[in-house]
Amino acid sequence: MPKMKTHTGAKKRFKLTKNGKIKRAKAFRSHILTKKTTKRMRGLRKPGYVDGTNAATIKKMLPYA
Repeated sequence: MPKMKTHTGAKKRFKLTKNGKIKRAKAFRSHILTKKTTKRMRGLRKPGYVDGTNAATIKKMLPYA
């Protein structure tokens, strides 16, 4: 049986944690930053986690993670 291919877009965006959760970056950090508060920007730096409803789909995209 051939090797499964990793989804290249998913491998750039998601990392699997030790507990099996999927870590992701938060949105709204790229531009129009002047109107966003420092407190908000600090919160956006922290990792987000993928919702459980989407987790199975992303795990399929990352078969070797």
